Amino acid sequence: MLIRREVAGDVAAIHQVHAEAFAAQAAPGTTPVEPGLVDKLRESDAWIPELSMVALDLEGEVMGHVVCTRAHIAGTPALGLGPLGVRAGVQGQGVGHALMHAVLGAADALGEPVVVLLGHLDYYPRFGFRPAADYGITPPVPEWGSHFQARTLTAYDPSIRGEFVYAKPFMEL
Repeated sequence: MLIRREVAGDVAAIHQVHAEAFAAQAAPGTTPVEPGLVDKLRESDAWIPELSMVALDLEGEVMGHVVCTRAHIAGTPALGLGPLGVRAGVQGQGVGHALMHAVLGAADALGEPVVVLLGHLDYYPRFGFRPAADYGITPPVPEWGSHFQARTLTAYDPSIRGEFVYAKPFMEL
């Protein structure tokens, strides 16, 4: 597998990845919100091209995608991670794992201080995510509780505390 930044020719495949990855979680007869969310994020000023990454198989087909977009914690720039999607047929084969390591490494190299997400408690802690409350970071929706997680990076400063604000497309869901 190869991990690289998204290019223009990947957009349709990325849309399909998220449609497949989140189909089981969508209400019957509906399409998942994640493909449209990625499209809206890409069009927003929160998009950071260096942090939209794809995983390719040996034939060059897109198997997975992850993105981090600009967010804020009490006015301080931060990152919101997600969606992370992997095609149904290759889930459980390390694609998501590779994408997570790549995007976190890229975010750290760009000097970002912290990455925040709403995600599964059995998956994201293996990448160093902890409850955001441990860092004094509060979710925009209090009911998110422990599923609202943060991962600090090298540039993190403990004074970064307060309410997390996702990129606008997240809040329009």
